[in-house]
Amino acid sequence: MARWGPDTRERLQNAALELFEHGYDNATAAEIAERAGTAKSTFFRLFSDKREVLFDGTAEIADRAVAAIAATPPTATTFDLVDGALRGILPVFDPARRQWYARRQAVVAGNPELRERDLLKQHAQTAAITGALRDRGLTGLHADLVASLIGLALHETYTRWLSAPTDQPLPALADDVLAELRTTTTALT
Repeated sequence: MARWGPDTRERLQNAALELFEHGYDNATAAEIAERAGTAKSTFFRLFSDKREVLFDGTAEIADRAVAAIAATPPTATTFDLVDGALRGILPVFDPARRQWYARRQAVVAGNPELRERDLLKQHAQTAAITGALRDRGLTGLHADLVASLIGLALHETYTRWLSAPTDQPLPALADDVLAELRTTTTALT
């Protein structure tokens, strides 16, 4: 196996997940690199620490949401912003890796340090989304609420996708979540 190649990042992620499933605390970056057939230095070129190997790509979620918000027409409704941001984010998730994401989620849920990292990543995403909404002119609680709705819609769509008995397409699950969100928020008025 090549020590460095286009699949190195994925090999490291797979190796880390396998080791973490048997105990996150005892796994080291060196062991992850060895299992992936690469050098420890390669691991650290790609990831800042062993936690980050499971959170690679999370910044792309915020980047895609921010771009989708910026691309939404000025006449868009609040719900259009939620819909556009969610649909902008969905391509981050590779359907071929659905089982990997489900396994990853189980590892994160079972480890306080990883749950904390997950919350920090979500907070950073929400802050970036809120900033993009404020750039559009939303203020105060309105921007905070819309950012929270985007996060809620993403979380619910992702959770349903991971727990679905079959490989349901993410866009179809997003349709269901957005319809429920629209019904629920309308009922609040």
